[in-house]
Amino acid sequence: MISRALIALALTTTLGGEVKVAGDGKWVDTGIAIQAGDTVAIQASGTVQLPKSAAAGPSGLPRGWKDVLRNLPLNDAGRGALLGRIGDSAAARPFVVGEKLELRAPVSGKLFLASNVAGETGEGGFEVNVSVAKGTGPAEFKGALPGLTQEQLDSIPVRVSDHAGTPGDRTNFIIFGAEEQVRQALKAAGWVLVDRTVTESVLNGLLVTLNKGAYVTMPMSELELFGRPQDFGYAQADPLRVVLARHHFRIWKAPFQAGDLTVWVGAGTEDIGFDRDQRNGKLTHKIDPDTDKERDYIGESLQQTGLVVKTAYMMPSNPVKTARTAHGEEFTSDGRTLLIWLNPDSPAKEAW
Repeated sequence: MISRALIALALTTTLGGEVKVAGDGKWVDTGIAIQAGDTVAIQASGTVQLPKSAAAGPSGLPRGWKDVLRNLPLNDAGRGALLGRIGDSAAARPFVVGEKLELRAPVSGKLFLASNVAGETGEGGFEVNVSVAKGTGPAEFKGALPGLTQEQLDSIPVRVSDHAGTPGDRTNFIIFGAEEQVRQALKAAGWVLVDRTVTESVLNGLLVTLNKGAYVTMPMSELELFGRPQDFGYAQADPLRVVLARHHFRIWKAPFQAGDLTVWVGAGTEDIGFDRDQRNGKLTHKIDPDTDKERDYIGESLQQTGLVVKTAYMMPSNPVKTARTAHGEEFTSDGRTLLIWLNPDSPAKEAW
C-alpha cells in the first residue's frame, strides 16, 4: 500500500517513466516533458480505498447519489479515477486516464497526474507507466492571417448593455474563425453552452442531477451588442466551486469580416460569488473586478486545444479601464482587447 502522504517518482528518461500517484487528489508533477504532436501512452494499476466506499481502480467508481454533492476536479469522471493534464496552467483541462490511454498531445508541457477526489483522502494509490513517442510537432499554419484595422476595432462598442441600454461588461476579446470551428474549439477547451431561459435551466438541472454531473449552465442574462442579444453564452465551472464560481462569456458575430474570416466579439467575466443587483435588489452573481484575468483565461483555454495559431492585443481608441457593470459592480481593466486566431486550415477536434 502507498502511504497517503507519499508521492514518489522514479523516472528513467525524458521519454517515459514509472510514477506513483497517491489517493489524495494532489497533482503529481511527473517531470516528463511532452511536446505538441507527441504520442503519449499511459497504463495504470492499483487501487484507492476511499472512506466508506469500495476500492476504486484507475477508472474510478460510478458516482452514486451522495456524489451529487461532491464537486470533483473532473465531474464527468468516476470518483477516485486517475486523471491527467498537460501543463500547470489554470486553464489546463484535466482528462480521464483510467487503466489505459493513448493520446496525441495538442500542446507542450509537463505531464501531471492525480486521483479524482476532493475533500477526502483514499488509502493506497496508482502505479503508472508513461511512455512518450516523439512526434514531428504540430502542423504549422504557413498562410497569411488577416488582421483587424484600428477602424474596425473602434467600430465595436467597448461595452455591452442590458435591454434598457444600461452599459455593462467590457468587450474584451475577439476570435477569428468559422462558426462551427469556433464552437468545436470551445467544446475542446471545456466550455459548455449556457441555457437562455429559466425553463431550459430547470429541465437541464433535473437531467444533469439525475446523471450526477456538475451543473454549470445556469441561465445567463441577455445583454446586447450590435443591437441584439448575444448569439451564444458559454461557461466553465471552477473545479470544486461549481455553484459559487464559474468562468463565462457572451459572444456576438460582428457585422464585418477580417479578410475571409468571421469575427466574433466576446465579453467575459468570472463569477466568484453572489451579490445584490443594484437595479432591482435581486440576487445575482458577483464578478471578479479584474476582468483582464478572465479575458486572458479564455485565450489560454483555447490555446490549450492546440487550435490557436496566433494571439495579439490591440487597444481601442477609447479604452474602458474603470466602470460598473449593468447591475452596479465596479470593474477594472488595462483596456486592451485580446485577438485570437484559430487555424484556418485545421478543422476543430476535441482535445481528448
